[in-house]
Amino acid sequence: MAVRSIAPDAAFVLARLPLAQEPIAGPEPTVDVLVVLGVVGLAITLFLTERLPIDVTAILLIVVLVVLEPWTGVDPATGISGFANEATITVLAMLILSGGVSRTGVLQEVGRRMAEFAGSSVRKQVFATVAATAPVSGFLNNTPVVALLVPVVTDVANRGNTSPSKLLIPLSYASQIGGMLTLIGTSTNILASDVAGRLSGRYPELHRFSMFEFTQLGVLVTLAGGLYLVFVGHHLLPERVPPRADYLEEYAVGDYVADVAIVPGSPFVGEPVGEVTSRLGPEVDVVQVVRGGSREIAPRQGTTLREGDVLVVRTDRRAIRTLEDAEGVELVGRPAGDEELEPGSGSGERTITELVVSLDSRLVGDRLDPERFREEYGAAVLGMRSHGELVGRRIVGKRLTVGDTLLVQAPPATLDRLARGEDVIVAHEPARPEYRREKAPIAIAIVVGVVAVATLELYPILVSALAGVVAMVVAGVLEPNELYDAVEWDIIFLLAGVIPLGIALENSGAATYLARLVVSGAGGLPPIVVCWLFYIITGLITEVISNNASVVLLLPVAAAAAAGIGANPFAFVLAVTFAASTAFLGPVGYQTNLFVYGPGGYRFSDYFRIGAPLQVLLSVVTVGGIELFWGI
Repeated sequence: MAVRSIAPDAAFVLARLPLAQEPIAGPEPTVDVLVVLGVVGLAITLFLTERLPIDVTAILLIVVLVVLEPWTGVDPATGISGFANEATITVLAMLILSGGVSRTGVLQEVGRRMAEFAGSSVRKQVFATVAATAPVSGFLNNTPVVALLVPVVTDVANRGNTSPSKLLIPLSYASQIGGMLTLIGTSTNILASDVAGRLSGRYPELHRFSMFEFTQLGVLVTLAGGLYLVFVGHHLLPERVPPRADYLEEYAVGDYVADVAIVPGSPFVGEPVGEVTSRLGPEVDVVQVVRGGSREIAPRQGTTLREGDVLVVRTDRRAIRTLEDAEGVELVGRPAGDEELEPGSGSGERTITELVVSLDSRLVGDRLDPERFREEYGAAVLGMRSHGELVGRRIVGKRLTVGDTLLVQAPPATLDRLARGEDVIVAHEPARPEYRREKAPIAIAIVVGVVAVATLELYPILVSALAGVVAMVVAGVLEPNELYDAVEWDIIFLLAGVIPLGIALENSGAATYLARLVVSGAGGLPPIVVCWLFYIITGLITEVISNNASVVLLLPVAAAAAAGIGANPFAFVLAVTFAASTAFLGPVGYQTNLFVYGPGGYRFSDYFRIGAPLQVLLSVVTVGGIELFWGI
């Protein structure tokens, strides 16, 4: 039923709104407002510059808000309230449930089934990608969904002789629009529900969202976005990565890889591999040891060398020239392509692949040390792509960030192990992936049960989700020690940090002050236009700060602005919620965009080229749908 808030006159509107109840006597901001807006500015700056990791920024915000308690009103108990907030715990539980489902392999199976009919048709491949991703993302957190489907979609593209660049951005975008189908599709929805519930005391039209509160709008948005991706979007994407690409050529590492033989009388005979690195310099990393007809991939530092061994090394051009005159070794050639580095002979097992640094990876913030990487992960680093750009000359010491892509070589068993870990996303599926397939029906039944209990309002989503976590462990879908690995802790800390910031924004009157500015600036614009502007503003802000942070900052402002012009606050809240979960203009606005950045070989402009028309399309569809279903 449409809910409309129609004020008979402006005096009535101002009398019933917090705009007239807050301690803002006029257009001039109070000291409290200025202090809180200063903290908001600090938060936006830190999110934008990424000078600190996102979880550290969240902790800093808590500290600043509590230290400035006389102006922010955030005491220590309120400062840490985000950790015990219902939204935070619910998101944590849903991440664990998503992790349990992912360990059964059911998502990969869905992807493969939907892609079987696609063949070499790009349009069918995009349709399969959207159809497999969007519905699933409505019930599972879209971050692990994309992480699991990146290798599936890449292999689908290669089998159909299609560039992966045509499919990977649509994969990310489909997960975002699919996340708007239900309350639990994304952490942003859960947080927005919590904020709307907190604001309900001021605005009777607001309340916590039910499980399928906005599903009809989500279906409309998903259909519109899906049709755009299938019929228009892929035409706007260039083929950055050719199908079945030769990685040595794609990463331009041919000039940095060389074959070095251990000559008779060499001082390295009988010495471990680590001795070669220490004597020849830190720029030289041994990728393989070729002995007779066998190859040891990513050899350990303790591997003993023999006369006649050939070392495949990754280094820089200067060091390669140095190797020509080095004592005890002889430069004997360079690999011409991937096939010369593979162990060979029809095994069908891929050993060279890409690893994408994941959101919760221990590698984030570390400087790349190929030697240490090989010892810890069992993989030799051949090349690197950072922020979409190839790193050619010097990869040693490069600081790793989310979405960076490493070209590595490792034995199939090692790639299988890495695929099951949390630090990296393996861009191609291992030949023999190990999943708990027999647990798939149980995992699906648990998720369905969680949704059913919350939908029927037998218990809140928080209780049903936590019960689902217990059920996953009891049923053997998840091992107890895997619970912590399934959680993206930076998201949890982010929620804990921005929730008290939102409370300060509301209680200090800063949200109302900003709403007054919006209302005065909107002039005589129709409410539907103002609602659309909030959608656009939220979408732009989400491109530079976290989607969760943008919801916390803008929902109170949107609700107050809606009330100030006699519009429906619930309509404005929905517009902000949907806009915050659709970051299409660049790779950094949403974590799933980063996951496909490297494997797709994308540039920043590629996201804007396909994303800008989609953002405009969905802004019109979303706001129009809100007017149709609820009224503005």
